[in-house]
Amino acid sequence: MLERFHVSEEVAVRVREPALRSTVERIFMGLGVPGDHARVGADVLVAADLRGVETHGVSNILRGYVRGYSDGSINPRPALRIVRETASCATVDCDRGLGIIMAPKAMGIAIEKARATGVGMVSMGNGGHLGMAAYHAMLAVEHEMIGVCMTSCPATVAPTFAARAAVGTNPIAVAAPAGEEVPFVFDAATSATPVNRVRLAARLGVNLAPGWIATPDGTPIMEEVPVPERWSLLPLGSTRELGSHKGYSLAAVVDILGSVLNGNAAAPTGRFRTYGHFVAAYSVEAFVDVGEFKQGMDEYLRALRSLEPAPGHERVLYAGMLEAEVEAERRARGIPLHPEVIDWFRNTCAEMEIDFIL
Repeated sequence: MLERFHVSEEVAVRVREPALRSTVERIFMGLGVPGDHARVGADVLVAADLRGVETHGVSNILRGYVRGYSDGSINPRPALRIVRETASCATVDCDRGLGIIMAPKAMGIAIEKARATGVGMVSMGNGGHLGMAAYHAMLAVEHEMIGVCMTSCPATVAPTFAARAAVGTNPIAVAAPAGEEVPFVFDAATSATPVNRVRLAARLGVNLAPGWIATPDGTPIMEEVPVPERWSLLPLGSTRELGSHKGYSLAAVVDILGSVLNGNAAAPTGRFRTYGHFVAAYSVEAFVDVGEFKQGMDEYLRALRSLEPAPGHERVLYAGMLEAEVEAERRARGIPLHPEVIDWFRNTCAEMEIDFIL
């Protein structure tokens, strides 16, 4: 994540991962979520903060989940139901369950199918917000598989040439194992920036970069600006000349696989009610010897990070490398949270009669 969106060390409150995990888990349970589901939900959120993805960690989205459980829009006790199935594919109904809890279950189905057939694909309908998509893709890596996760979201992005938002940020994540190198983990919205980053910018009082948002009539804003009152996101590429049609079309691909394929109403239809998701697992062993693949991945990733950096840059990175470094640092020193977030936890714990241990 861009440095401007990290909490500055001058104001940050460092909290230990076990304490944060325990607090989030108890908040979920206080909302009626079963213990095993609460543990998964807490793991997904804390994993995002450990990897420096604050846009999808406790600071930015937990309070929205609390509201969703409180107003009944999220089912605290969902039952994942397979509605259609073949040896390698499945369509599931998430029963309005939170995506961060339902997606690991669906990826488990995909992994088992990939173990049997070489590939497993699951399209998920009637679900809730999925959190950091990389988390679910990385589950496959633990089983010597390549994982894919994508999520079909509500309308926040104006398609190329459109005057209003009609597609979601619709992120795509791909995770691949390696041998000695850090696994390749790509996770990005198909918009120029995630919607949560704009909300984070508003909270931190920092400007948005050129090409991230459009005016209410769909005109791209190609200069740095504070967060305005009304806005819509732009597709990856920002303008047609810079390739926004590619980001827009990738968003459509996610809608097709994550919603249309399972009968969910995607954002452009105007009938969006719940999130749709898609997860897949590809068994490396089905294609090539695992050892050979990992050796090849190591060679490939080393070649990338060994490239001579351009002037003004210290090194060349690949997806997942920086996040792994941040995770190691935060496990050692604690996770930095903004004081406002600490206050929210303190107040929420008091309201729910939970011991405040952060």
